[in-house]
Amino acid sequence: MPPNHAAWLSAKYVLPLEIKAAPYTTPNDDELVVRNCAIAINHIDWNKQALGNLIFSWIRYPFIMGSDLAGEVVEVGEGVTRFSPGDRVLALAVAMDQRSNKAAEGAFQEYTVVRQNLTAPIPDAMIYEKACVLPLCLSTAACALFQKDHLALQYPSTAYQPTGKTLLVWGGSTAVGSNAIQLAVAAGYEVVTTSSPKNFAYVSRLGARSVFNYRSPTAVKGLIRTLKDKDCVGAIAIGNGSMESCISIIGASKGRKFISQVSIDTPDIKSMSTIDQLSFVISTLYSNAYIWIRCKLKRVKTKFVFGSDLMANEVGSLIFEQYLPTALANGSYVAAPEFLTAGHGLERIQNGFDLSMRGVSARKVVVTL
Repeated sequence: MPPNHAAWLSAKYVLPLEIKAAPYTTPNDDELVVRNCAIAINHIDWNKQALGNLIFSWIRYPFIMGSDLAGEVVEVGEGVTRFSPGDRVLALAVAMDQRSNKAAEGAFQEYTVVRQNLTAPIPDAMIYEKACVLPLCLSTAACALFQKDHLALQYPSTAYQPTGKTLLVWGGSTAVGSNAIQLAVAAGYEVVTTSSPKNFAYVSRLGARSVFNYRSPTAVKGLIRTLKDKDCVGAIAIGNGSMESCISIIGASKGRKFISQVSIDTPDIKSMSTIDQLSFVISTLYSNAYIWIRCKLKRVKTKFVFGSDLMANEVGSLIFEQYLPTALANGSYVAAPEFLTAGHGLERIQNGFDLSMRGVSARKVVVTL
């Protein structure tokens, strides 16, 4: 077995991640091992480090986090028919999901165990840095759009037919929004979205029909007017303040009154004290109660999206096996957002946390290995 090393989260609130040896784990049935060439940073990674057991409380330390990876297959388990050693792939690593909770399935190491139904081949011309931005934001968007307990939209296809229906994506230039726009368009839906003005052209290239400045005081009224005569299938809410805006818009629109909630409103966590953390919990409870009341008043239903839920249903295979390989190969789907490299080596992951925490627009922080 090859030697393996990882960036370990050794205990709650501990900085920086600890670089040390990790076991090399052989794959079980329907699993494969990938030698990671590039990994990406997500908000949940540095939020877990900063907030400790306020989130993902089931995780026991030391632990290996990370959800996004791209690399080369080195070993396959029984039942794996889609891949062979040497194949270039991207995959969703699910260590942080309670149904896994195994450090061997975290992306922040040299060798990761991944699941066949959450793995896709990548085109020869696609570099690993570009491929690794996709897994979690793609999965989160897919859960919101296609799971039966969320928006339950028609599935995407490379030969789609327009449905004549419209979806609202609040936060279109975010990582999840970038993929929600593409997946919804590929499923035959017209997309209206929001972003900052500097990203209007970006979300339009991804397929959005109309774009509004989310900072504008007239954005909500403008979207209500735009959707007035549309058959709206609901909304995806991404980013601070997105739920309140989406409730107002969907509550005033025709069609299905459902919002898939991707994020909760969060404060700046760079230097949160214990009192700040308690305040965060209280404000989150208050915000959830306020949203629940507003939804009841507007007769809007909502559900929070957990991006790895597709590991346990048909949406995982739909995206990673049936749709994405062909769509990437023929260029109808692009790896979005763009990547921003934080450096090379496991020791640069902590720097990647810092860079992501400071905020990036229409980009995702990546570390090469």
